[in-house]
Amino acid sequence: MKNSAILLVQCPDRRGLDAAIANFVYQHEGNILHFEEHQVGEKGFYLARVEWDLNGFQLDINDFPRQFTPIAEEFDMQWRLALGSYRSRVAIFVSKYDHCLVDLLYRQRNGELACEIPLIISNHADAKRHADFHGIPYHIVPVTKENKPQAEQQQLELLRKNEIDLIVLARYMQVLSTDFIRHYPQQIINIHHSFLPAFVGAKPHHQAYERGVKLIGATAHYVTAVLDDGPIIEQGVARISHRDTLEDLVEKGRDMERVVLSRAVRWHIENRILLYANKTVIFE
Repeated sequence: MKNSAILLVQCPDRRGLDAAIANFVYQHEGNILHFEEHQVGEKGFYLARVEWDLNGFQLDINDFPRQFTPIAEEFDMQWRLALGSYRSRVAIFVSKYDHCLVDLLYRQRNGELACEIPLIISNHADAKRHADFHGIPYHIVPVTKENKPQAEQQQLELLRKNEIDLIVLARYMQVLSTDFIRHYPQQIINIHHSFLPAFVGAKPHHQAYERGVKLIGATAHYVTAVLDDGPIIEQGVARISHRDTLEDLVEKGRDMERVVLSRAVRWHIENRILLYANKTVIFE
């Protein structure tokens, strides 16, 4: 894990922003590792990610907010500070399809995803063997139309108890309520098995097959109250032909879903994503 600090900034675009941030880090003996910024020209908006080495940095990181506030106020910044050494606590929600779950657990185990996974929540028992193999608690919370509010309260209690930072819906086949989502704004990532905004909702492969499309896709996005309409983080596509059956579409889709979801989770836990106007900026 890097001994670094990461500053994420959003504010109206104006002269001197890069210099103000860089000079602040320099004045406290910080060595900048990455400085990436993006101007949204039509909006007159500025977004930046700055990462610097904490070895030799002369400002106590706990005192950073007080020292940086005058600059933030001068430029009307919204900002957030993260530590490269912090391992986000991630909860995975899954139903019966386990391919995305297995991929996430493998990548976390080999160090590609630098996070902790303290629990897995499911409405079915099918994927429990994978949690047992990795030694992760697996909580089965059945969900029906009649018990959904109670089930979500049970899930929220588990998330709070485990101090969860991010929820990943790894083919969790339940629609979360608006009340649930409000507890974790911009902290829930879903994988949808189509190239959004095409084929939203249930059975997108069936919709694509019936429509006769030549490309299918997968989309990782943040969850909002509007179904499959949150800011898109990553997408993938695969070419298909008239020879492909519905089963072929599903099989090709699974490969994309794994890769697309893992990228989105990695970018989130590495603090590479900024949001504006229902869009994302990914600093790679």
